[in-house]
Amino acid sequence: MKVLICGGRLQGVELCYLAAKAGWRSIVIDRDRQAPAFGLCDEFIAGDFRDARLLRQAMAKADFVVPALEHQATLAALACRAEETGVPFAHDAAAYRISSCKKTSDALFAKLGVAAPRPWPDCSFPITVKPSAASGSKGVRLLKNAGDFDRWRAATPDYQDYVCQEYLAGPSYSLEITGRGGRFQTYAVTKLEMDAAYDCKRVSAPVVLPDEAARKFRRMATTIAQAINLTGIMDVEVIQHAGELKALEIDARFPSQTPSVVYHATGVNLMTELWRCFAPAPSETPGGATNALSQSALYEHIQISGAALAVQGEHVMATARPLTWRRDFFGADEALSDYQPGRADWVATLIFLGENPAAAWAKRQDAIARICRDARIRRYTDASPAPPAFSGADAAAHVAIDETVGGMA
Repeated sequence: MKVLICGGRLQGVELCYLAAKAGWRSIVIDRDRQAPAFGLCDEFIAGDFRDARLLRQAMAKADFVVPALEHQATLAALACRAEETGVPFAHDAAAYRISSCKKTSDALFAKLGVAAPRPWPDCSFPITVKPSAASGSKGVRLLKNAGDFDRWRAATPDYQDYVCQEYLAGPSYSLEITGRGGRFQTYAVTKLEMDAAYDCKRVSAPVVLPDEAARKFRRMATTIAQAINLTGIMDVEVIQHAGELKALEIDARFPSQTPSVVYHATGVNLMTELWRCFAPAPSETPGGATNALSQSALYEHIQISGAALAVQGEHVMATARPLTWRRDFFGADEALSDYQPGRADWVATLIFLGENPAAAWAKRQDAIARICRDARIRRYTDASPAPPAFSGADAAAHVAIDETVGGMA
């Protein structure tokens, strides 16, 4: 199987990694010859997505095309080229249009009776604000009172294009679902941990969720997938607040980070599950995968800058030099990194496996300590979003700092 991956950044990295795990050959097309996925694919094509001739030639090599980008016009152009060449294109344009607009997806949640944060002004402060059309954590702000809100609105000309809703404290979780022809399959629930800018820095499985909460989460995802008539894959992100799971957002595209954790925790490869949704053979439909948890998986991103090591959100991987896949990387079971011996600045996605979460975490602690010794790290940070009581300079107090890094192991 040959898969053409259109885009070489975060989603492209995820797709290349899982294609290799499936035993598939991956071809990446991106105009940036230094894209992070350059070092992970079997073939790299440097080119512009506006070049129809180049796209047709690239697609002619592939059995399957997967977009790894979010620009609507480019997605439409890719769909046209795929139709011309007759190769399956793993994208549900109608579902994506709904999920890519937070205002539209929030309206869908309300229509379906899906629990979600209350919109402002029907809630009290603190509130979060985020661009309706942005992906992930881009532009997310926490406003603790009316003064913060007025200052933010005055400084934000396009504030009407933002979603404003109540701030909810609690753990965040993600769940993938695939669908074809009205038949759906959900997969393992993963836990998400954020950095100070609300960008996901760490993903793990299994999660500690009561069975009934997990069943409600799966029903929520299925209800949404049915409502948008999903073909392909979608992830649903929720926050658990006061014992209730509330929907934060949906994305009807191949996600980054969580599929790798699902793969290592259960053995289910969401890349091959995606193929089942678009394969020409009618027998290839979702629903055959097992979700039995076989081991614990922990996945996180680190950035080394001179004598400092910081656990960071995945944005640090998007601008990395070409990544390579490594085993037993300072004690991590696997890593994707631009590390080179002697280099003072590098990043890595670290993957730790264990028979239980405690074992995976212990392995993680040992690996971080080894990296700190090798790189002569003097400052370690692992920041999380500051709670509403903090703002501005006070938020710095919420950053976890261990100056004596040798004591972390």
